[in-house]
Amino acid sequence: MKNQIEIKKKIKSFNEIINVSGDKSISIRTVLLASQAIGKSKIYNLLESEDVINSLKSIKRLGIKYKKKKNYYEINAFGLNGYNSKKDLIIDAGNSGTLGRLLLGLLVNFKKSVKVTGDESLSRRDFSRITNPLKNFGAIIKTKNSSLPVIIKGTDFLRPIRYFENLGSAQCKSAVMLAAIKTPGLTVIKAKPSRNHTELLFKSLKIPIKIFKKNKYDHIEIKGISNFRGFEYNVPGDISSSSFFIVLTLLANNSKIIIKNVNINLTRIGIIKILNKMGAKINFINKKKYKGELISDIVVKSKRNLIAIDCPRKLNSSAIDEFLIIFLVAARAKGVSKFRNLGELNKKESPRLDLAIDFLKRIGVKVIRKKDDIQIYGNPKINLEKQFIIKNFMKDHRIFMMTCIAALTFGGNFKIYDKNSIKTSFPDFLKILTKLGAEIN
Repeated sequence: MKNQIEIKKKIKSFNEIINVSGDKSISIRTVLLASQAIGKSKIYNLLESEDVINSLKSIKRLGIKYKKKKNYYEINAFGLNGYNSKKDLIIDAGNSGTLGRLLLGLLVNFKKSVKVTGDESLSRRDFSRITNPLKNFGAIIKTKNSSLPVIIKGTDFLRPIRYFENLGSAQCKSAVMLAAIKTPGLTVIKAKPSRNHTELLFKSLKIPIKIFKKNKYDHIEIKGISNFRGFEYNVPGDISSSSFFIVLTLLANNSKIIIKNVNINLTRIGIIKILNKMGAKINFINKKKYKGELISDIVVKSKRNLIAIDCPRKLNSSAIDEFLIIFLVAARAKGVSKFRNLGELNKKESPRLDLAIDFLKRIGVKVIRKKDDIQIYGNPKINLEKQFIIKNFMKDHRIFMMTCIAALTFGGNFKIYDKNSIKTSFPDFLKILTKLGAEIN
């Protein structure tokens, strides 16, 4: 099957109720934490993407058995010292920064040498931001150029650390937290606010953790060594996956969508706050709490008169994975939208800020950039008619999905390559688009 699709027509009006796949961030975290529990864990609605399957394969290489049953994955583990292997290992994290970084945190007490590798995209990303604090715990780490591969060997003589995380990276914060539960004493973290799934999981598992806010930073204290028992977890829908259908509905004609059971954690809904500031009226209904996470159905209707935004920088960290799709709304909105301090986008699976600006300019949208700040000049009447071939975007799944939404709402004849990139995070993306009426060849 060819690794490309073609979209020649805008999507027609639709009115549908859909479910999106399980939250990727939570799926990977529950797999890794289940691999450190004592006894049996059951995880329902686990996202079956390449990143999560690689997480399962990784714990299996470390001696932890799992199996898929009717509607859940069962993982049997042996506590914080439960990883085991008779030889040194190589573990491939694939495309997943979450897996690569968090797994390193769990290997700080593992006696064998483990070489963590990744695909071409992941191997370009900065791992020094996590290897440096893990060295302070006492782990022996070797790496070149601050990137993968990373070779790590654990120690019996871990020591607690004080760690300052100033990038707003939940991956770095979480890796240190996972190392902390294996370390005797009190580890103290001061962190720029970012998604807090790991903190909520720790609380639900009764891991000793204290959290308070001071001077706009999260202060986290974790007392180790902290074993915990096996657990059950039902993974909610992913807000990042939902964002593509939220924007599709906003920009389509006379359409409405309800997305069921989505995680609307306050550290993840920057996109909702931004879009509502731009004139959207996105609503949450049927709210409920589940193990600390806030879950809701999301209701979205088409909106023709969208307005530009001067985006508050404080929303950046809670929308960092969704800015690509937000840029499409800015391209349709009336006025000039301003976004600042988006350099972190270029440290994702691809240089997303660079690629997004290039894409917008190719479809005729005026963009002015000054370092990591951009201005997007919206055109409420944007209607593409030319042919566009989109390729060489480093197999970034979010670039692929953003382009699909642009094609279905802005018009034009699009040929989009690297269809298989969606397997890393959202294998059902095209299937759901088809359900909504998209004509995809």
